[in-house]
Amino acid sequence: MENYLVRRMTLHDIDKVEEIEKTTFTIPWSRQSFENELSNNQFSYYLVLEVEGQVAGYGGMWIIGDEAHVTNIAIASEYRGKKWGEKLMVAMKLHAICQGANAMTLEVRVSNTVAQGLYKKLGFDKTGVRPRYYSDNGEDALIMWVNFDHVEDKSVETKSS
Repeated sequence: MENYLVRRMTLHDIDKVEEIEKTTFTIPWSRQSFENELSNNQFSYYLVLEVEGQVAGYGGMWIIGDEAHVTNIAIASEYRGKKWGEKLMVAMKLHAICQGANAMTLEVRVSNTVAQGLYKKLGFDKTGVRPRYYSDNGEDALIMWVNFDHVEDKSVETKSS
């Protein structure tokens, strides 16, 4: 496997993050949204995944009290299908635990069975539905949660050489 690193996102990462965002989502976040998350939101934690020194993905969450809420996660198209999303999601879980979170939640499109499979593998359970959650097509979102009571991921490293 290639060398990789998961680290905190900086303002310098936004150009590449914005590229990934635009090729992944039908309604991408703006540059200003990411700048605001990094500079003004005391609850936000954004990470980037670097593979061989290149930003290959990113993920963000809000940690409020003892809960983490994943706001977004995306892997550049050329890195998909190679377990990079799993490595990034594990790092996000570990970061949330280190920040005092006892649980993590997210929304995922009902049609995104690949992501649902990853989240299930990482211990997330479907707990509800948000009807017509996605404004681009009115698709429902599944609400998924994982509790960190018995986390096996604590020994997983977030960088490799």
